[in-house]
Amino acid sequence: MEKYVITIGRQLGSGGKSIGLQLSQRLNIPCYDKELIQIASRESGLGGEFFEKIDEKSSFSFFGKYFGFRSGFMGYNESNYLCNETLFKIQSDVIRDLAEKESCIFIGRCADYILRDNSNCLKIFVSASIKDRVDRLMQYEQLTEKEALIHIEKNDKKRSAYYNFYSNKVWGMASSYDLCFNSSLLSIEEIVELIEEQVKRKFIKN
Repeated sequence: MEKYVITIGRQLGSGGKSIGLQLSQRLNIPCYDKELIQIASRESGLGGEFFEKIDEKSSFSFFGKYFGFRSGFMGYNESNYLCNETLFKIQSDVIRDLAEKESCIFIGRCADYILRDNSNCLKIFVSASIKDRVDRLMQYEQLTEKEALIHIEKNDKKRSAYYNFYSNKVWGMASSYDLCFNSSLLSIEEIVELIEEQVKRKFIKN
């Protein structure tokens, strides 16, 4: 069996993280999301709060200047921009290192772009209707409908800006991925089964 990697980009409330976790259990390989921040922090000797500044769901200075977002952590200046670039590079090195060592799953983090030269990488994107996304957030995050809508709108802008800036591609565009799923049309379980089938056909030799 070859080492392989699955990357999962997803809209908030689409169930993408649940898909990653279920695939992790069924394929018996690790799934990395927030864990990457701790690993990057440990490997670099820097505190985790530095990496939180470039998290895909956090505003940071470059986006604040060019995309009209409020600057969540700091005002824009050249040194902050360079800091964000350095932290992203460290996180990218961690992703590439893990992909070399083991089969694994990455949730978000521009992993599909970072691993663009990895021939054993299956790139997934998961979307859903706004109604289903709102319903999921209301259920799991205990938000009102209005709060869920605001949270989704802000999150989509941040994830899109993060991905588009670092990858020079378009977040959520089908051409950026190998497989795209709509979890409003297929259940989480059906999507997991389809991805698992593709992984076995492509990477796992009998």
